[in-house]
Amino acid sequence: MCGINGIISFNRDIEYYQQILKMNQALVHRGPNNQSVYSDSTAYLGHTRLSIIDLSEEGNQPFKDISSRYVMTYNGEVYNYSQVRSELNEFSFQSKTDTEVILYAYIKWGKDCLHKLNGMFAFAIWDTVDQSLFVCRDRLGIKPLYYTISEDFFCFSSEVRPILKSGLIVPKLNHKALSEFLAYQTVHAPDTILQNVKMLLPGHYLEIKSNQITTNKYWNFNSTQENDSYTSVCNNVKQLLYESVERRLVADVPFGAFLSGGIDSSAIVGIMTEVSDRKIDKFSVTFKEKQYTEAQFSQLIAKKFNTNHHEIELSIDDFVGDIEHALDAMDYPSGDGPNSYTVSRATKNAGITMALSGLGGDEVFAGYDVFKRMYKVDNYSLINIIPHAVRKTLGDSLNNLKPGIPSLKIKELLNQEIIDIKNTYPITRQVYFPDELKKILSNYSKHELYKTEINWQQKNRLSLISTLEMQTYMQNVLLRDTDQMSMAHALEVRVPFLDHTLVEYVWNKINIK
Repeated sequence: MCGINGIISFNRDIEYYQQILKMNQALVHRGPNNQSVYSDSTAYLGHTRLSIIDLSEEGNQPFKDISSRYVMTYNGEVYNYSQVRSELNEFSFQSKTDTEVILYAYIKWGKDCLHKLNGMFAFAIWDTVDQSLFVCRDRLGIKPLYYTISEDFFCFSSEVRPILKSGLIVPKLNHKALSEFLAYQTVHAPDTILQNVKMLLPGHYLEIKSNQITTNKYWNFNSTQENDSYTSVCNNVKQLLYESVERRLVADVPFGAFLSGGIDSSAIVGIMTEVSDRKIDKFSVTFKEKQYTEAQFSQLIAKKFNTNHHEIELSIDDFVGDIEHALDAMDYPSGDGPNSYTVSRATKNAGITMALSGLGGDEVFAGYDVFKRMYKVDNYSLINIIPHAVRKTLGDSLNNLKPGIPSLKIKELLNQEIIDIKNTYPITRQVYFPDELKKILSNYSKHELYKTEINWQQKNRLSLISTLEMQTYMQNVLLRDTDQMSMAHALEVRVPFLDHTLVEYVWNKINIK
C-alpha cells in the first residue's frame, strides 16, 4: 500500500519537477518506507512506499521494466500475483513484488491485464516510447485516484491534498457538490467538492496519447440471476469467502483484524484463525458507556477463536476529543470516519501494518435494513394511483402533525412523482432534504445521486439494491474514509468481502431454489 502522484506535461517548455516533489512530500504518511520520483521531458511520477510484500529495495517505485521503456507508480495489492506471474515466463523478474508482475502483465496484455488481476489497486504506467499514459482503478473502488486537467498538464494523486500542494490549481468550491455533500455526507464520484478535481470511477481506466484523454469502463455491476440449490450456493459462498481471506493473508509484515463484534467482522476473524498458522491479533473499539458498547460481543468472539484481543476503550469525551485529530488527517470531507481513525492508530501502535476488515459484508449480503425497505417498495406501486397532489398534501400534513426525521422522509417519499426504487432509494441515504438545504444555502443546486450506469431493469431487486449501496454509500463514504483514515497511520486495510469473484457469484446466485 502506498501513495502515488503524477504529472503529464502537454507543454514541454514547462517543467514540473518541483511540483512532483511537493506532491510526494504531501503523501509521506501513506508511504514512510521510501519516497522516489521519476522524470523526463514529459512525465513526472512520484511514489511513497509502505512495504508489505518484498520489503527489499527492489520493490521501490516508480518501477521500470528491464528495458526502461515502461515506468509504473502503483498503490494497492494484487493478491493473485503469483498465479499471474506463472503466465509471464518470457520475462526476467528482478524482484518478488506484485508491482513487477502488474507491469509485465500490462506489457504482455495491455489494458486486458486488468481482467487478470484480483485485488485493490490504482496505478499509472508511462510508455516512454509511445509517450502515452495508462491509469486505472480497481473494480470496486477500494483504492482512490483523483485527477485534474488543464491545457498544460494532467495531474493525478492518491489524495486531493497533494494536487493542492503542487500549486498547479487554484481550489474553487463546487457549489453544486456542496448541496450534495450536505444531503449525503459525501460527494459521489466522479465529482468532488472542488470544481477542478475529479475522481476516476471504479472499474475504469484512463489513457493519454498525443495529449488526447479517453476514459473507458472495463468492469460492470452485472447480474445474470442464475439459479442453483440453496445447499450448493451456501457451500460455494463459503469456499469463495475462505479463498478470499486466505489470499489477503499474504504479507511480509505483521497483520491483524478489526472486530466490531458484528457478524461480518466476526466471520472474517473466524476464517482467519482457520486458514492462518499464527494466532490472530484483533482490535476493537469499545465505550465505557454501556449503552454504546459492543464489547461483550467482541470479547465472545475473541474467546471462541482464541485471538490476541486488543480493546481500545473510549468514553464519549475521549471520542469527541479525538475528532480534531481525525479531521486534521482527513484528506476529503466526510460525515463519517473518526472511528476508523482511532482504531487504525491503535492497530498501528501495536506493531501491525496490515489488517483485515468486514467492510462490504452488509452490501454484498443484504445486511442493512434498507434492503428490506426497498424490497417492499414494488409492493407499494398501487399508491401511485393516488394523484400526486393528494399524496403531497398527506405528506405535508403528517410532517406538520408529527415533526421529525421519519415524518420528513415519508413526506419526501409521498412527494415523488413516481414511487419506485429509483426515486425512493436516495431518500434513505439523505441527511438533509431540499427544503432544508434551501434554508441553509443561498445558492442551492439540485444534486444527483446516480452518476454511473445502473441497470434498473434487473429482475432481482436484491441485486439492484446491492448495486446501489455499493455505488453510493460504500464507495463514496465507507471505502474512502477507510482508506484515508487507515493510511493516515500507514496502515493497510484489506476487505475480503469485496473480492470481485465473491461479489459476482453472490449477485448471480441470489434467486435460489
